[in-house]
Amino acid sequence: MKMKKTVLILSSLLLLLPSLYARDGASQRQQWADLLYRISEPVLREMAGGTLQKNMLLELSPTWDGRNEKVSYMEAFGRTLCGVAPWLSLPDDSTPEGAKRRQLRLWALEACRNAVDPDSPDYLLWRSEGQTLVDAAFLAQGFLRGWDALWVPLDTVTKKRYIEEFTLLRRVNPVYSNWLLFSATIECFLKKAGAQADDFRIATAIRKIEEWYVGDGWYSDGPHFEFNYYNAYVIQPMYLECVDLVTDHGRKDWWGVCPKERYSAVLERIQRQAVILERLISPEGSFPVFGRSIPYRMAALQPLSQLSLRGELPGEIAPSQVREALSAVMERMFSRNGNFNEEGFLTIGFCGHQSDVADVYTNNGSAYLTTVAFLPLGLPSSDPFWSDPPKEWTGKKAWSGEAFPKDHAWK
Repeated sequence: MKMKKTVLILSSLLLLLPSLYARDGASQRQQWADLLYRISEPVLREMAGGTLQKNMLLELSPTWDGRNEKVSYMEAFGRTLCGVAPWLSLPDDSTPEGAKRRQLRLWALEACRNAVDPDSPDYLLWRSEGQTLVDAAFLAQGFLRGWDALWVPLDTVTKKRYIEEFTLLRRVNPVYSNWLLFSATIECFLKKAGAQADDFRIATAIRKIEEWYVGDGWYSDGPHFEFNYYNAYVIQPMYLECVDLVTDHGRKDWWGVCPKERYSAVLERIQRQAVILERLISPEGSFPVFGRSIPYRMAALQPLSQLSLRGELPGEIAPSQVREALSAVMERMFSRNGNFNEEGFLTIGFCGHQSDVADVYTNNGSAYLTTVAFLPLGLPSSDPFWSDPPKEWTGKKAWSGEAFPKDHAWK
């Protein structure tokens, strides 16, 4: 009986260790980098060798809607590049992290070539299926986020191929929803690349997203509001980046469609969204599971990571506060078995392998949107996000009986 009591006490103490152990930013950065490498390495390595479509262990939704399963490879690649791009944009250094980063960048550049080379076994499904528009947009977003590291070094032939493939995606009539931003993001990429962009597609997306703003940091995903994480997955991040590009960070008007003041308004809305998301993170590092596309995992928190990368967090949220909160979620989610299959690719699930949470369009390539939670790795280790002392997030303060700022709507 005494031995049993001792074991129970020790077990209780072990459960408390994560909250008692205050890690510094350097060790957290290493954990983030190691995890992002683990997630992205199989995709980029295989695609660099032209073997992704041969070797990726696919998992389709139990209710798969019958679309061409090759969309999975575009999803895995486009979404990986979207999240890893800022990290790969950092200069080379001699650290272990730097070695991993350099290797991923080399693979990514070769993968980018294979993706549009018709003679490559990993030439992607560019010219059929409407889903291609979605993940081509994530790929374009990756290029925009890592322009100098991932787009500029590509050879002339590869660049011409991308411009052709992106242009031909005008064949897809976007769904009257967040899909308008997929078209707009691709056209913004073409504009930046010096190609002929369809300004009407950009303008239409900007007009409709503005009309769909419902208040207090939330947009409706189309004419009818649905309570899910698509504000974080797509709407807020892509809208901010599109408006940023056409207004030059709020320094110029664009066509009368998007005045320069629009950038400030759009930024305030995503900042409010970040405040809400930060408060959804529990003291234990969990957040509510609701809405569709739950297998995107940590992509539900993208506004926090995106604003951290851009240095545009709202004043009431400190960078190290976001670091602590996201680290807690990361540990809670990825410390469980089942997130990776036997070939090292992500599985369908939220916190492990949970195929029943899949939607009809979900495959395990879809899950790679979780990489957007790692955007702050694009900041150098000297940035306050990584170097500032730990600061507890709101939920942890509130449930510990500490003082915490009350919440209020943003007008």
